[in-house]
Amino acid sequence: MKASICIVNLNARKHLGSCLSSLKDTLGDIPFETIVVDNHSWDGSNRYIQSNFPETTLIKNKRNEGYTRAMNQAMGYATGEYVIFLNPDATCEPDALKKLIDFMETDPSIGICGPKVLNDDGTFQKSCRRGIPRPQAVFSYFFGFSNRYPNNKNFTGYHLNHLDENEINEVEAVSGSCSIIRKDVIEDIGLLDERFFAYQEDSDYCFRAKDKGWKIYYYPESIIYHIGGAGGASSFPFRAIFEWHRSYYRLFIKHFSKDYSPIFNLIYFLVMFSKLIFTEGKYLLNQ
Repeated sequence: MKASICIVNLNARKHLGSCLSSLKDTLGDIPFETIVVDNHSWDGSNRYIQSNFPETTLIKNKRNEGYTRAMNQAMGYATGEYVIFLNPDATCEPDALKKLIDFMETDPSIGICGPKVLNDDGTFQKSCRRGIPRPQAVFSYFFGFSNRYPNNKNFTGYHLNHLDENEINEVEAVSGSCSIIRKDVIEDIGLLDERFFAYQEDSDYCFRAKDKGWKIYYYPESIIYHIGGAGGASSFPFRAIFEWHRSYYRLFIKHFSKDYSPIFNLIYFLVMFSKLIFTEGKYLLNQ
């Protein structure tokens, strides 16, 4: 098997049809398998997959295991030379995934590659390519400086706004909404870190691959569309907000905190905790 497409689903049945239907044309003549891990959906996702896509390997969890653990389950079943992470609310343009694989095959040192990701309205989804999320880059993103000064590298270190979205670039990380991982990378560094329940597990994985000498590329000649926030996040919005903030803090502690003083690390925690409380409060007030 050349490619294994791994999808984690939670109540995204209304998007699964377009996602799974797009796979037939996105890999061309490349043989592939599709593995869906369902995190105990209640919207009829399992019946829908079994009735309409019986060739799909479906793994049914008895509870919501979170994105990372469920994706590790899918990776454990994958037999392909390339493992493809794909969100259930994403659809692939014809030959999009084939283009990624063809590009990776030009250089065996490319371990992970991601496409250009567009929102439903055709606008660019900035999170599909990423730099190093050190505190300055993260706070510039949080407080909007990266959007206000998109050509100033002092503020665009996270989403790399200063780079042309139509140019191929080696980057620090790509988004798990759609990315391709060479199986050799998985054998080299292992599975995703399950301390990340959801969010930032993709950045963490890319950093681990980079540490082992693998290259990470953003390849915009391949295009997918991604709604974002559908399914899992919309099913448990209060927890999604919590996990989103916790993931940023865990990424900082794991990869960067040793480079800063204990006082700075405490300040970073307080800023993240304050932002979490503010965001959760804002969500509750809007209900």
